[in-house]
Amino acid sequence: MKQSQALDILKMGHNVFLTGAAGSGKTYVLNQYIKLLKQNNVGVAITASTGIAATHLNGMTIHSWSGIGIRDVLSKADIKALLEKAYLKKHFATTDVLIIDEVSMLQPSLLDLVNKVCKAFKKNEKPFGGMQVILSGDLFQLPPINRNKTATKYFTESQAWGEMKAYVCHLSEQYRHNDDQLSNALDAIRSNTICDKTLNPLHKRFKAVIDKNIVATKLYTHNIDVDRINDQELLKIKNPIEVYTMSSRGKKPLVETLIKNCLAPETLSLKKGATVMFVKNNFELGYVNGTLGTIIGFNDGENHPIIETYSGKIITASPERWIIEEDDKTLAEINQIPLRLAWAITIHKSQGMTLDAAEIDLSKSFVPGMGYVALSRVRSLAGLRLLGLNDIALISDEQVIEIDKTLKVQSQKAISFVDSLNNTDKKKYQQLFIKTYAREKVYEEKISTIDKTLLLLKQKKSPKEMAEERNISTGTIIGHIEQLKARGDKLDIDYLKPKKDRFTIIAKAFGDSEDTALSPVKEILGYAYSYDELKLTRLFL
Repeated sequence: MKQSQALDILKMGHNVFLTGAAGSGKTYVLNQYIKLLKQNNVGVAITASTGIAATHLNGMTIHSWSGIGIRDVLSKADIKALLEKAYLKKHFATTDVLIIDEVSMLQPSLLDLVNKVCKAFKKNEKPFGGMQVILSGDLFQLPPINRNKTATKYFTESQAWGEMKAYVCHLSEQYRHNDDQLSNALDAIRSNTICDKTLNPLHKRFKAVIDKNIVATKLYTHNIDVDRINDQELLKIKNPIEVYTMSSRGKKPLVETLIKNCLAPETLSLKKGATVMFVKNNFELGYVNGTLGTIIGFNDGENHPIIETYSGKIITASPERWIIEEDDKTLAEINQIPLRLAWAITIHKSQGMTLDAAEIDLSKSFVPGMGYVALSRVRSLAGLRLLGLNDIALISDEQVIEIDKTLKVQSQKAISFVDSLNNTDKKKYQQLFIKTYAREKVYEEKISTIDKTLLLLKQKKSPKEMAEERNISTGTIIGHIEQLKARGDKLDIDYLKPKKDRFTIIAKAFGDSEDTALSPVKEILGYAYSYDELKLTRLFL
């Protein structure tokens, strides 16, 4: 299917599964459709199965957007609790089109949970509560994580997939690769027909020399290799090292779950000049999970790293918190600077990227699709330096091959459908969809982000309530209060003062440190006191 045919089907408001080989333009088609929706003021939620995938569309994970988080099941009580969250109410109230990218990595059970939550919020038993749903991805790329070592299940086995009756748009054009030998090798991997003819060009790229003017991105299968490379690069920098240790509190098993699912390391070592990646969304400060940049210094007092992103933004990274809540009670919490070193990345995190050059080690590939994802990142074999290769790297799951055959048949039916319509009918259906869902534009008086926090302060809301309502971190909220105080606003914030015994201990630690910086106080007090608590206390000193 051509991109223009897929766009025609999307514009008519049909549920769609947008698929195709790496480089076929799935992200381009999505961006074109998103642009159209925004121009017509149609509410669209842009999500993906992973944080790094979400960054390619400037979205968030489907887990975060839907409120599901890291849970595998949702009870009636869980659904009821979600329905009471203000930020989730806003998500669903302003969404008519839901996009889920890299859907190949979603377990079918999770797609069913999303379907369940959508129906609950929309109070509608239609698939996904009646929203237009667009799934995008390539089943030949990385599969869902399979912790039980049972047969891999794909989203096409979910009940939601059967309900949504999606049009399959299997893109057939190629926009990334300009090398026939590379394209032939990738096609052979997709069909499990790799042979000497397609393998020999890859063998010639073993430890090959790449254009010296291009810096190759290092891709590895395992975090241990990535960590080794990053540690080596950090050692080369002669600047002083700054170390940030993750703090935690709560039930041990839940804390361990948070640490396992958090991309920020327990011990983060940084230097001026280090290449880093943000690992959490903070739209207020201008970064998302996957934003890349370089450390250009550390701020006075708190010693927090200052990052210049590749897009030119200057951002100071303060500690963020990851939590597990139940009935508005925090059961577990971890705090860390939301960064990790990024000279090398895993193949998993490279999904969706286009690289001019890559140095790739596939000798430890452990799931089908890993080699395909890595090799398909480069535009041509001239940009590939191969360090290792094993058999798993060059095979595809036979189950996926069979599913793809069915998808191609369904895509042909979708082509027949869209081609059967004349341009007048297409436009009529498309205009009807836009007219149905276009929202009246509401022009709000422009107000600064800290003044929005001031309005909530006057309502005597807690930092947690303000953060949830504005979909930002409590640390950012407290930072706003500090700015308001610094500019001389009269603030009635006594209700925010920590409990007397804890306030006394923290205040003494500030006195002992003879400084207003947080890091020395944190060293004195340890994990029992969060950065947010220290900041709140500092407001009253």
